[in-house]
Amino acid sequence: MRYEGALYRPPSEAYSLIVQATIGCSHNRCTFCSMYKEKNFRVRSVEEILEDLSAGREYYKRVKRIFLADGDALIIKTKDLIKILKEIKTVFPECERVGIYGSPRSILGKSRDELMELKGLGLGIVYLGVESGSDIILKSINKGVTSEEMIRAGKRIIDSNIELSVTLISGIGGRKLSREHAIESARVINEINPNYVGLLTLLLEEGTQLYSDHEKGKFKILTPKEVLTETKLFVEGLDIDNCIFRSNHASNYVPLRGTLNKDKQIILAQIEEGLQMVNLEEGEFLRRL
Repeated sequence: MRYEGALYRPPSEAYSLIVQATIGCSHNRCTFCSMYKEKNFRVRSVEEILEDLSAGREYYKRVKRIFLADGDALIIKTKDLIKILKEIKTVFPECERVGIYGSPRSILGKSRDELMELKGLGLGIVYLGVESGSDIILKSINKGVTSEEMIRAGKRIIDSNIELSVTLISGIGGRKLSREHAIESARVINEINPNYVGLLTLLLEEGTQLYSDHEKGKFKILTPKEVLTETKLFVEGLDIDNCIFRSNHASNYVPLRGTLNKDKQIILAQIEEGLQMVNLEEGEFLRRL
């Protein structure tokens, strides 16, 4: 297996065989992100990818899941993804699911029929970084897409019967846009109704534009209490069916989990309990970083 640079994958792909189908991220201009900065984006040749799959078969006796890295590997041409997925079926017949990162633009660049064909060949889940549902915030963090494009992309994955896992970032709007972030993010998630929602908490990474803005006083980060208040407003606004909700990443102050809408009141009660913690304002120690 050949790997270039640092590898990133969703938490749920912790035990997956990771195969680099692309190097880096096709966008790679988000102001908050420090990932893939040492890489120039490119799509690897199908031949190299197939060689790595063969090498993986020699090394691993059983592979339950495969994740096609790096960022936005869904951007690969459909005909090439078909070749890759067919090879996975041949080389790893025991593989139950293939996962991939997808950007709104790479998703919308594929028709529903194309996505359904990929689904039939084993593509089981697409991970989409929504970050925020606010157009103001999406523009400020240089996400490169609008909330409407996010909604259209998310719905296209759902309509193709592929599972969709989306992530949002608490505090990404700073203090000024915290309420906007919560309300608009709930709106977008309600429109998409994904299978999974993961809520992370903003970590300022040195070397990013957002870190620099914070250092200059242009961006005010939320306190732990403000993060939970924002999260409460977000969850209150959600109206989704049978969606697994997780906010138990190491970046989060208070771990939350459940299925929405079924566990909505339980999650809100847990948030309220967190807000009553006397030591919450010194809550950095609550993060498992």
